[in-house]
Amino acid sequence: MKLKLTWIPNTLTLGNLTLGFVSMLLVAETNPSQANSHELYSLAGVFIILAALFDGFDGMAARALNCTSELGADLDSLADLTTFGIAPGFLSYKMFFYDIKLDIFDKPDYFPLGMFIAALYPICAAYRLARFNVAHDPKSFNGLPSPVAGVVIGIFPLVFSVSQVPVWIAVVFFVFTALLMVSTLRYSKPQVAIRGLFSWKKLGISILGLGLLLLTIGFYQWPYVMYGAVGFYVFSGIVSFLIQTIQDYRV
Repeated sequence: MKLKLTWIPNTLTLGNLTLGFVSMLLVAETNPSQANSHELYSLAGVFIILAALFDGFDGMAARALNCTSELGADLDSLADLTTFGIAPGFLSYKMFFYDIKLDIFDKPDYFPLGMFIAALYPICAAYRLARFNVAHDPKSFNGLPSPVAGVVIGIFPLVFSVSQVPVWIAVVFFVFTALLMVSTLRYSKPQVAIRGLFSWKKLGISILGLGLLLLTIGFYQWPYVMYGAVGFYVFSGIVSFLIQTIQDYRV
């Protein structure tokens, strides 16, 4: 029975991979000089966000059906690398880093520095996922989870247009988020808290509350709400690290 049910979480994982690949195809169709390029960037970001939902549901399904497996874990890592490492790097490259080039050997725009900046995301995601597979704490994450880092980039074109953000700010933001993945900052596992508090009644109340919130502020504002929630989670690890460092220094 366990072997028969493994196709359910594995299908969700492959759905995560598929959405990440489609996101990259959408970005590949963009031309920075065209007026509709930002719409494609936004749609690609939506696919990354949807893939994050699939990534959350596959683990929940595997645990609920008691059909976790090493194959599923490895498949999940490969899907996460594609969707939350390669796809965000490609999206950021086309949005901001495409024109970052250096003049060397007396040749203008000879060295494509932007490509190497964009490559930092899949590099950090790959290292973080490999480190997680070797050893991890069941109650917390060591470094920013790659799905969260992917969503941070995926929401970006839904909140900002390319013309609103200077390139140097985009580079700093991109590099900082990538390095958080390979950092040693501790991040809590939301699923641990959810499992500890889970009940269908509380889940229904939470969904109703979220629906009322979106109706109050306007449904079109959901990217800002999500960015606020994700940003709070990202900075929670930084704040916890600073508090712990201050406490250790005092001791």
